[in-house]
Amino acid sequence: MCGLLALVCDPDRSVTSEIVETVAGASHLMRHRGPDEPGTWSDDRAVLGFNRLSIIDIAHSHQPLRWGPPEAPQRYMLVFNGEIYNYLELREQLSSEFDVVFATEGDSETIVAAYHHWGPAALTRLRGMFAFAIWDTETAELFCARDPFGIKPLFMATGPSGTAVGSEKKCLLELAGPLGLDTAIDERALQHYTVLQYVPEPETLHRGVRRLESGCYARVRPGAAPEVTRYFVPRFAAVPFGARKEDAQARYDEITAVLEDSVAKHMRADVTVGAFLSGGIDSTAIAALAIRHNPNLITFTAGFEREGFSEVDVAVASAEAIGARHVTRVVSPGEFVEALPQIVWYLDEPVADPALVPLFFIAREARKHVKVVLSGEGADELFGGYTIYREPLSLKPFDFLPKGLRRSVGKLSGPLPEGMRGKSLLHRGSLTLEERYYGNARSFSDAQLRAVLPGFREQWVHTDVTAPIYAESQGWDPVARMQHIDLFTWLRGDILVKADKMTMANSLELRVPFLDPEVFAVAARLPLEQKITRTTTKYALRRALEPIVPAHVLNRAKLGFPVPIRHWLRAGELLEWSQQLIEASQTDEFIDRAAVRRMLDEHRTGVSDHSRRLWTVLIFMLWHAIVVERSITPQISEPTYPVEL
Repeated sequence: MCGLLALVCDPDRSVTSEIVETVAGASHLMRHRGPDEPGTWSDDRAVLGFNRLSIIDIAHSHQPLRWGPPEAPQRYMLVFNGEIYNYLELREQLSSEFDVVFATEGDSETIVAAYHHWGPAALTRLRGMFAFAIWDTETAELFCARDPFGIKPLFMATGPSGTAVGSEKKCLLELAGPLGLDTAIDERALQHYTVLQYVPEPETLHRGVRRLESGCYARVRPGAAPEVTRYFVPRFAAVPFGARKEDAQARYDEITAVLEDSVAKHMRADVTVGAFLSGGIDSTAIAALAIRHNPNLITFTAGFEREGFSEVDVAVASAEAIGARHVTRVVSPGEFVEALPQIVWYLDEPVADPALVPLFFIAREARKHVKVVLSGEGADELFGGYTIYREPLSLKPFDFLPKGLRRSVGKLSGPLPEGMRGKSLLHRGSLTLEERYYGNARSFSDAQLRAVLPGFREQWVHTDVTAPIYAESQGWDPVARMQHIDLFTWLRGDILVKADKMTMANSLELRVPFLDPEVFAVAARLPLEQKITRTTTKYALRRALEPIVPAHVLNRAKLGFPVPIRHWLRAGELLEWSQQLIEASQTDEFIDRAAVRRMLDEHRTGVSDHSRRLWTVLIFMLWHAIVVERSITPQISEPTYPVEL
């Protein structure tokens, strides 16, 4: 797990010592991603910067890494963030088929050798999380790629003087001058953020910076715009409803086997591996499988002082049941507020998910004990774990109504009082799936957006993001279509961003065994009734995990890291912080601060619960103060961790 940066200059501009120093300085901004070993390499066309967090083959596998075939041993230079879990199998295959001789024992060489012999098709053979860039000195081409699910980030920026790619946007913004980047705020991306609580890929809040999307690769040539190609599209198979009963146990056994294999491969490391344990079924399953490979496994949970906002007790019981040593971190309101500027600086882009705050603290605590943790992200998207996935079952009667009548029923909900039972059902039942579902978060309605965003545009709607994704899932069952939407929106826009950024902020590698191509292949074949029933979610996964997960969490709803911001925004330190931030904010071009003040007052007095909407705006204001105004300077210290754990 590391941080990479690569700059390719246009043909009329050669790399100078000044450019190399600038890239090295920009790379240093993400030293938290790899405090063990920095590195820089350059030729007359490209510069590569790197910060290494050494996990496998610690004594070797230095980066930037040079590799080439016998006839051109100096041909390629690699910078790579992530882990390839099947690297041992790939090394054996490459040695057998092409007589490849490896100089290290790590996974980095495997990537370059695979690319040399198989080209972009090598990406479908990699089982892992990755973002990497390979500079080909013979063809003067930079080949960049990102893993299928978007576990690891890769930002891209092209200006008049060249193209840069990097693990963190702050590094690319540092190169804005040399590249000639447009660093103005993208108001369309801001409107998407305000609705979704994250900036959807490939957008960022800066016009001149974009993200290479998950499951894509790009070719960057001097003087040309990057050519982006999608190599992976997750497809849920069309499985007939009512799978035969005798097939069900075989499915559960297949799920168990593929998860056991995935966890075993995710445990490969030359350092200590621990696990996050939230108290839900997903993280408990991962920890229970991991302890088979490390009997001294340490698990970690965060909680809050306020009653009802902690899974510590359940996590402690789970750790005891599987035989793991457990560490908890309780976060106070004061610590919460104090850490926010650091957290937003590490994020690069605003993400209005309060759960990233406890994740930051538990990652910091875990880093005192281990260098790698496993976690349960991705299980909900793959196996059908969100309660909202059950909505198509409750709305099924509306499918039998003629379209006109269905719309008329929806209009009946308009005059009904807010909060009246049945109002939401009538409204949502009148809408198509494409109209009503665009992921797991909606902070603002259009009417609320108009009140808060002076630059609101009717044409900048959520379907900008979801319509192309829905087009790929025609004919699938509605739950599979919702899963498909979440894989491209909520998962990679919120879940994986906070997982990567909060752990990397603490120089901790997080691995997600559910987000494995082999696990996905099994999950994608599940019929609808093996995912969702009227009484439960993740049905097949729960059945498969019965022999593995303690009984007290098997059918327990997952809370994740619940955060009491609804209460804290009404009184105390968080309310005071919010009021000060709103008054000092220089975001009048983008945000109607008077409307935000009214929202905060209504929330404080209990008139309405505006906590999610307030949090979305407040995080943008804080991001703007740090990144644009520079009126808030987070205290970022040099990482000081032991090299070995």
